Amino acid sequence: MSNVESNKTLAAIGALLLFLSFVPALGIIGIILLLIGMKGLSEYYRDESIYRSALKGVIFGVIGIIAVSAFSLLNLLGGLITTPVLGAFALIGGIIFFIVLLVIAFIFYLLMAMNFRKAFNTLAERSGESNFRTAGTLLFWGAILTLILVGLVLIWIAWLIAALAFFSMKLAPAQPQQQYGYPPPSSSSTASRYCPYCGAPVDQNATFCPHCGKQQPPA
Repeated sequence: MSNVESNKTLAAIGALLLFLSFVPALGIIGIILLLIGMKGLSEYYRDESIYRSALKGVIFGVIGIIAVSAFSLLNLLGGLITTPVLGAFALIGGIIFFIVLLVIAFIFYLLMAMNFRKAFNTLAERSGESNFRTAGTLLFWGAILTLILVGLVLIWIAWLIAALAFFSMKLAPAQPQQQYGYPPPSSSSTASRYCPYCGAPVDQNATFCPHCGKQQPPA
């Protein structure tokens, strides 16, 4: 298997694992494999924007997960401390905090999806595989609809379509290096006879030797 075929397969497996990312460990492995594959494909197509956009998408996604996890932990600790004291006010604060978490998740999911859509659109143009464009569109709309939870289903489907696109994409065969043969011997008329008097090379059509000046016999 060629190197580019390996990168294509890694990206496909990575997208498939992201489709199965309800198991967190599979999602982490999927992101790593996807990035490795996208890096290789960006080098194959000589377009760094493919990998750069995918990397930005992963970074925004990771930041979003960390931010939501941190805020959730703070909310949990704060609730344990304040609920016995504040009662209903603590409940209202918890609802507000939950809304803030949704907004944070929405922003970072949207940024992630926008960058992955850009990477997939470029891959669609380069490879001719239209399913990449479909996957990017579903990721984008899935991120927008995250607030009503329907978006998570669209994102889930998008990764499956992306995996199928990687598996089915056609890679152009490597162009064979052009071989240049040596040019045929020139039929030049120079230096193919010599002056019988001084031995200097003379032109076939020369009448006099350029070295000794004597008239040459007919060729």
